[in-house]
Amino acid sequence: MKLAVIGDEIAQDIEVVAEVAAASGAVGVEIRSVADRAPGMLTRSRLQRIGNVLDAKGLTVAGYAPPAFKCPLPRTDEEYAAVADELRKFTEQAAVLGAPHVRIFTFWRDGEPDPVGAARAADRVLAELRSDIPFVVETGTRTNTPTMRHVLEFLEALSFPGLGILWDPGNTVFSGWDPAPFPDDYAAGRTLIRHVHVKDPAGTNGYVRIGSGDLPWPAILQRLAEDEYTGYLSLETHWRIGRVLSAQERDTPWGEGFSRGGRTASVECLGILRAMLDEIAKVGPPS
Repeated sequence: MKLAVIGDEIAQDIEVVAEVAAASGAVGVEIRSVADRAPGMLTRSRLQRIGNVLDAKGLTVAGYAPPAFKCPLPRTDEEYAAVADELRKFTEQAAVLGAPHVRIFTFWRDGEPDPVGAARAADRVLAELRSDIPFVVETGTRTNTPTMRHVLEFLEALSFPGLGILWDPGNTVFSGWDPAPFPDDYAAGRTLIRHVHVKDPAGTNGYVRIGSGDLPWPAILQRLAEDEYTGYLSLETHWRIGRVLSAQERDTPWGEGFSRGGRTASVECLGILRAMLDEIAKVGPPS
């Protein structure tokens, strides 16, 4: 397992992000917003600079996390075209970054999750796309796949091959759909997990320091180690000392307003995660 952090959970300045991540023992940075610019606003030159800054600190790009398919289900030809254009732009940006994948969602849900309907819409968009960048589909709080089981339904109904899963159990708990996604929800799709987001929810109220919330992260990390997971553990802190992120900040997590207070909280959580991983390494693999 490789420790990483979503950069804007630390700061909007990529140099600060790189310095903090490297000093905290992370080996990668997942890119979302930088320099107060949402992912779609990142220019080629800025993306190249991001890569250069991370490389200078010995860090990799752990993934690209734009809000692809984080919108209502498209209904008209014009809406489908807009979604397709945005996804095409995101894949081009990911290629400039040298990202190992692009994160996608499954559209906002309206009432009950509809992973099959979301898959039909995604198929229409993906069928026209030409890209070598892999996609990972996230268990999203307000999307049509709040749990691993919903993601599996989505993938089963999807014609586009090769998608992996971005497992975010914090989103699953926070969605209210499954208060205990480990171990059963994890076990259902563990072989398809390509990336993991780490944050700790306190029910549906907000997020707290890693290890202080509802998820048994030591047990989860131990199981990932036993299952020989070799991807990134990417801290998506979502906890701030002295303030709680608003619903809008959680839905559109970018910019200086979102990052404010994130550095101290993220350093603390990275330290906790590093200690958990060190403890697992001491124990070693099961006999």
